[in-house]
Amino acid sequence: MKIKIKGTGSAVPKLRVTNDDLSKLMDTSDEWIRSRTGIGARHLAVEETTTGLAVAAAKEALKDAEMTAEELDLIIAATVTADKFLPNLSCEVQSALGAKNAVAFDLNAACSGFLFALNTVQMYLENGVYKKALVIGAETLSKIMDWNDRSTCVLFGDGAGAAVVEVDSETNCKAKQPGAANKSGILSMVQGSDGARGEVLRCDNRPVNNPFAVNDTKLSYVSMNGQEVYKFAVKTVPKVIEEAVKKAGLEVEDIDLFVLHQANLRIIESVAKRLHQPMEKFPTNLEECGNISAASVPILLDNINKHGMICEGKKIVLAGFGAGLTWGATVLVW
Repeated sequence: MKIKIKGTGSAVPKLRVTNDDLSKLMDTSDEWIRSRTGIGARHLAVEETTTGLAVAAAKEALKDAEMTAEELDLIIAATVTADKFLPNLSCEVQSALGAKNAVAFDLNAACSGFLFALNTVQMYLENGVYKKALVIGAETLSKIMDWNDRSTCVLFGDGAGAAVVEVDSETNCKAKQPGAANKSGILSMVQGSDGARGEVLRCDNRPVNNPFAVNDTKLSYVSMNGQEVYKFAVKTVPKVIEEAVKKAGLEVEDIDLFVLHQANLRIIESVAKRLHQPMEKFPTNLEECGNISAASVPILLDNINKHGMICEGKKIVLAGFGAGLTWGATVLVW
């Protein structure tokens, strides 16, 4: 039984903020940001919400999949910036879509969230529990940024991406590939976590505050040890990609596109170099979107899908990495 992505969708806020715009608010410049990250702009929420962006992306994905919300059995939303503690993001999406037959819950694996959610969906579907699912990565990271910290706040943006996933009923596949039984759909997944190094990227939640433990701690914002995150990413991502590709019965050279978490252009270039693959295989949207955590991979996937860069039989790697520390990679044939 193979699990296939049948449709994709994405949404970003209307407000586009360039590096030059930020230079008017803090001591930075387009050259400083672009040369270190590859980021030229990001979209920031003003009236938009995490839920609203997630719903918009989900509607696009359902339309692309030619599926109704009532057909969904499962909705999983990956986020670190849900609008509410209760109800969760996925249940709010379920309500807005009218997906009355779906089970809905959230998942937090930071920038790896979409990959972890996709893996969870795969397990449900492959074991026959459900047949059709919606996977969402959605963030409004601007609300947890310290806008006085130029080293961090310039990196992130807001947005949402979604994918409709279902059990593939077709037994034959037109894609021809060595060692993978000529099957389409998701071929393999690999995940990992290292909580011992988790403090290099953190944001605290509410402190304990009750009649017996009064706490005057101020709101926490994202803090990051950029050098440590960079070293982690450039070593871990190529390794997990190679492991997932091997598990799929393929060679790295067989992969047509590597859809990586959009954290930093230098990281992506380093991964390409370590895998001995050309940058042409590594599409990016950093220039326009920046880092959108759990939404990064599904937004980029939708971008390349809508621009005709992927077609039936294309072999694709999706890979994410981030806070936790967490990482994951998925190999699929479109």
